Amino acid sequence: MSKKSRNNTSQEGEMSSGGWEIVYSGFVLILLCFFIMLCSFSSIEEAKVARFVKSFSNAINILPGGIDFESGEFVLPPLPDIVDMESELANVFEDLRKFTDDFGLEGDVNLFFSRKGLVMRLSDTLMFNLGAAEILPEAIPLLKKVALIIFKTSYTVCIEGHTDNLPIHTRKFPSNWELSTARAVNVLRYFTEKEKVPMQRLSAVGFGEFQPIFANDKPEHRAKNRRVEIVFVREKHDHTTSVE
Repeated sequence: MSKKSRNNTSQEGEMSSGGWEIVYSGFVLILLCFFIMLCSFSSIEEAKVARFVKSFSNAINILPGGIDFESGEFVLPPLPDIVDMESELANVFEDLRKFTDDFGLEGDVNLFFSRKGLVMRLSDTLMFNLGAAEILPEAIPLLKKVALIIFKTSYTVCIEGHTDNLPIHTRKFPSNWELSTARAVNVLRYFTEKEKVPMQRLSAVGFGEFQPIFANDKPEHRAKNRRVEIVFVREKHDHTTSVE
């Protein structure tokens, strides 16, 4: 055997003998990561762990199925399982979802979590006539249910009015600012005057057309931008008051 072939054989032997060490080192590192995750899970809510496991499984799954990407301009809102399933806010979500399903309003009501808290998004067709701020009679049973849930919680609730970008110039509403604000205030007034929700728990604000969720480029998108959002704010309401 030539010197060159002996060298090649020697090098191949060294490489093959070192292969098991690489595999073993990788296995040890995987075990280490696994135990680190187990330790970290002890301080994370069960819902977050479940969502992590589900996401990780979908990411490495080689079988057909799973989750597809959807085209669009916006990230999907966070799901309810990102909060502690034992928390009061998660219970509010379930209560709202249940009676929304009972009313058959899946297309007109959207529930999701945001940085602000739990958001109940109501379409304007459910709540108002076009260009008007008076609450429709059909929306009253829904608002009555929402008021009962507000009473059950200690969260501060903010009511937000939004419009599309079509201009409005009426004597009552010179611009979309006035229309969006009037709609939010009328919902607030219903809660306080008809359902006796404490005024200290509520606030109202109008954003006009300046916080769209879709581009105002076609009628169906503008319709989605016309909405009222009832937000259960994450920070608990402080019931103590001070006299200035």
